[in-house]
Amino acid sequence: MAKRNVSRLAVIAIFSALAAGACATNPVTGKRELALISESQEIAMGRDADKEIVAAYGLYPDDRLQQYLQELGSRIAAKTERPALPWTFRVVDDAAVNAFALPGGFIYVTRGIMTHLNSEAELVTILGHEIGHVTARHSVNQMSKQQLAQIGLVAGMVLSPRVAQFGNLAQTGLGILFLSFSRADESQSDELALKYMTAAGYDPREMVDVFRMLEGVSQQAGGGRLPQWLSSHPNPENREAWAARAAASVKSDPSRMAVNREGYLRRVDGMVFGDNPREGFFQQSTFRHPDLAFRINFPSGWKGSNQKQAVGAVSPSEDAMIVLQLAGVPSAQQAARQFFSQEGVQAGQAWRQQIGGFPAVSYVFRAQAEQTIVQGLVAWIEYGNRVYQVMGYTPEQRWGAYDDAIAQSIGSFARETDRSVLEVQPNRVRLVEVDRPATLETLVSRYPSAVPPQVLGLINDLQGNQTLPAGSLFKRVVNTTPR
Repeated sequence: MAKRNVSRLAVIAIFSALAAGACATNPVTGKRELALISESQEIAMGRDADKEIVAAYGLYPDDRLQQYLQELGSRIAAKTERPALPWTFRVVDDAAVNAFALPGGFIYVTRGIMTHLNSEAELVTILGHEIGHVTARHSVNQMSKQQLAQIGLVAGMVLSPRVAQFGNLAQTGLGILFLSFSRADESQSDELALKYMTAAGYDPREMVDVFRMLEGVSQQAGGGRLPQWLSSHPNPENREAWAARAAASVKSDPSRMAVNREGYLRRVDGMVFGDNPREGFFQQSTFRHPDLAFRINFPSGWKGSNQKQAVGAVSPSEDAMIVLQLAGVPSAQQAARQFFSQEGVQAGQAWRQQIGGFPAVSYVFRAQAEQTIVQGLVAWIEYGNRVYQVMGYTPEQRWGAYDDAIAQSIGSFARETDRSVLEVQPNRVRLVEVDRPATLETLVSRYPSAVPPQVLGLINDLQGNQTLPAGSLFKRVVNTTPR
């Protein structure tokens, strides 16, 4: 038998093996659709990813708020098409205005979006939307398409070995493409949010305010490590207008349905607003960390990024990087041994034995990174009962252009002694009860805040000359740093 015919039989075998279990009934639509991932696999993936989310972004440190969200979310999820999933709801400690869902029933809302909402019904809108992504199996459907695309790619490799060299690149691209929710997915999740919130007895008119707020946030500069809502949720056409029409079509009397504005606002009173400087912040090219009491200077003009587990900067040409993170071992020597025990990593000339006045182990190094050889400088610094790893690197041929800048940056690590930095505190939401009707302009004048008036208007859902009635609660944002 010819080799080409054997290859074709191999391809047929691949698809035949999948045919029996490749479709399942969608719990929401009742239609048969592609499903290469079982529910048990979906739940397992969600649990694994949940650990990564918690490690990467952290949970907001308020047990009562976490319990509130879990109880509220569970109550909504119990009335959906998939009540038996291990529904888990968490508040992520991030300033971005966003929410997201993982397969298997793991739902996250940021503290950023909670400070921008103004009622429990608005929060239920967000939860219902994310629950809809799970019940309609949007992520699972996209992953199934990705798997099918990869199967097709494998078939191509069998038929034409020349395709194999592009396999990894193609699969990465397909993963990015297919795991992005479509506008159709977003529209369906909006419809499911309406369905779930009305089934739970919440006023659907609150959806309109939510979508107006999200559109307003997209027009302002955002904060946080996560993207903002419209960066991760493609915006269907006329979303706000659709919500108004959909709410008006609900047969139940909305005036008899729950909103719970005051109860919700009381829960977010005192919540951190915006980026939390206690977790570190940049002042030009200098990064300062109050809680860990260190500072480091990155090269001027490099783009800095402060993540939960690391801080770093990238060169303007994006061909060099410096990253600082905790080493997670008790000594610099042990950290160095682990690093150089990795395959393909070679130690070069030793550098300094002290950095910033603290014991250090440091080396020039060379390493194989996929198809590129990189060269860099790495140091482990013992400071404050922790070991910090600071590493700068670039492709080997570019080392001569960056070695001085990387060395100066790593050598700048030092103890932070500035009291204004060490004592800095985050901005927080503070509620005030309005004693007489007032416009936003009047409220801004009467209750000074640490954020611009347009931000206050957005988080209080006040537009133009709209008046806030007497007895209403108004969210201001105050700087809590001691004077």
